Amino acid sequence: MRMNPNLPALGAAATVTCLLAALPAAAQDSPLPDLFSDVIDVRVVNVEVVVTDRSGNRIRGLQPGDFELHVDGKPVPIDYFTEVDEGRALEASAEGVGSLPALTPNEPVGTSYLVFIDDLFAIKQRRDRVLARLEQDLVGLGPADRVAVVAHDGHELTLLTDWTGDRAGIETALLEARERKPYGLLYRYGMGYERGDKTRRSVIAAAGAVRSFANAPGRKVMLLLIEGWATVSDTWNFRSAYAAASAGVTLDRLYGPLVNAANLVGYSLYPIDLPGLQGAPGPPIAGFAGSIGGYAMWRGVPERRFHNVLEFLAEETGGLPMINSFSKKALAETAEDTRSYYWLGFEPPRNEDDRLHDIAVRLPRRSDLRVRTRDHYLDMSRATEVGMLVEGALLFGGSPGTESLEVSFGEPRKAGLLRLDVPMTVAFPLEDVDLLPVNGQWMNELEFRIRLMNKWGDQAAPPAVKIPVVIPKEPTRGDFFIFEMDLKIRKREHRFVAAVYDPLTGELLSTKGTVGPR
Repeated sequence: MRMNPNLPALGAAATVTCLLAALPAAAQDSPLPDLFSDVIDVRVVNVEVVVTDRSGNRIRGLQPGDFELHVDGKPVPIDYFTEVDEGRALEASAEGVGSLPALTPNEPVGTSYLVFIDDLFAIKQRRDRVLARLEQDLVGLGPADRVAVVAHDGHELTLLTDWTGDRAGIETALLEARERKPYGLLYRYGMGYERGDKTRRSVIAAAGAVRSFANAPGRKVMLLLIEGWATVSDTWNFRSAYAAASAGVTLDRLYGPLVNAANLVGYSLYPIDLPGLQGAPGPPIAGFAGSIGGYAMWRGVPERRFHNVLEFLAEETGGLPMINSFSKKALAETAEDTRSYYWLGFEPPRNEDDRLHDIAVRLPRRSDLRVRTRDHYLDMSRATEVGMLVEGALLFGGSPGTESLEVSFGEPRKAGLLRLDVPMTVAFPLEDVDLLPVNGQWMNELEFRIRLMNKWGDQAAPPAVKIPVVIPKEPTRGDFFIFEMDLKIRKREHRFVAAVYDPLTGELLSTKGTVGPR
């Protein structure tokens, strides 16, 4: 049994040591009673709804009785209802329906603007033009609004500013963003799977940013400064178009991680068309008349397909695409679009099974009106939420919990081509977790997870591991629990964040560091 040499000396009765295989939590038998699987956190699902007439004018003054809310095709009661008009929460007059708990009637409702800048495909002149206009439009933000700015270069996410309402701080972050090197000219003419693969990297980074900023207050929107993200055709292998089509390559498959992450934590996506207005489609490019592998090589066609991407991201999450000339006033248009809406809330049955559920909002007595909202929500498990906290700490630094976890690594062993098995010892003080007396023993069933990222931004998340804690007597101050397992990694250095989750208290014990050869 390997022990952490840096730990304090422990008495035999006070130290609990076990050896775990790196198996998924669901695959390990548990000796603990069922009470450890019945901790359920009941939450409200919030649905932001924009109502307009056929000309796009906002409709105000509707009440809960005007709406029908359907989940998976079945009507559900509206438990909470608040109208937000010009940035202020109004109180519903209907009886039996409460105002959204997070909002106070007649008080300003802030909007949280998460700005994501994808430098992997951006071209400097276009990106900087949009950033400069965002800076000009900061004057239109309300007193309760706040902004956070992150940038992605294909390798890592960089936090330029955390949530702040200070205009000077936001301007500094946007200036720093303009000083970053973009890589769009390198990939502007990329074709085939290469573009799709690089787009997936940006999509995963954006999804990680959304999850990391899940707890933002008020209305949550994400401004995506992007260009060159792959269309369905970009992901095709032109030597085998039929094979690619048969594989089911769709916008949903490519961008699902971002859409699902946004709907999971209640963000509406407002993707910004960095190139802006490019003019009308021109004649066929010389030598490419007709089509190749089903892909028509016409000027203007790729632009239209890229606009389809922007529209898809917005429509799936209840946002709006900022296409062509709207890219020049994206923040102003987004602020205007998020000032007046209806906020519906309902308490769903909680299975915590990470299943998607369809949402539909209808106005049965007003067929002349139009409704815009997100399409689904996720019945998020606590395990998923813990994973989000760990991922956020890995992407942006900091710690997802109390930094009382200790991790040490032994001598790596070869485990195949460019792969290693690394012995890992994990220890934590028992006073930092809760143990329950059951049948003369003290028990809990904790969960351990670790997430790794290399210098290229590639992440790995081994399956969570259950840690059954069973000791014969009540622990005292200074007692540690120690367990060991093997960590499989690629043969390179990784940053890591590790965490132990206590389901009884919801607390996390965590640590961070590096592992693997440089």
